Amino acid sequence: QVQLVESGGGSVEAGGSLRLSCAASGYTYSSNCMAWFRQALEKEREGVAGISRGADSTYYADSVKGRFTISRDNAKNTVYLQMNSLKPEDTGMYYCAAKRRGYCLNNDPLTVAYWGQGTQVTVSS
Repeated sequence: QVQLVESGGGSVEAGGSLRLSCAASGYTYSSNCMAWFRQALEKEREGVAGISRGADSTYYADSVKGRFTISRDNAKNTVYLQMNSLKPEDTGMYYCAAKRRGYCLNNDPLTVAYWGQGTQVTVSS
């Protein structure tokens, strides 16, 4: 059974930091690119960041470039999202995602094979 379990969400003030983690199990973790998506209230889910299988390539949405960093530890089957200089507009549910094989550094939710249950991030002004 495939599981992606996120942790690390919470409430912070603008300018603060959070580190999200996502532990994967039930499949060959290192075979899939990984990504983080987010969804704000009444908005569509959007891609935030992605990372290749060997962690040698990454992509970021323009809105988070320079503030967020995605990384992965294949020995621990875990992907991370370090979020710095948080803004109120970063508020939303953050989802970990394993991309379908053959798809990697793009922000299309239709190319996701597995989703986590989400972790809430709230940034107050």
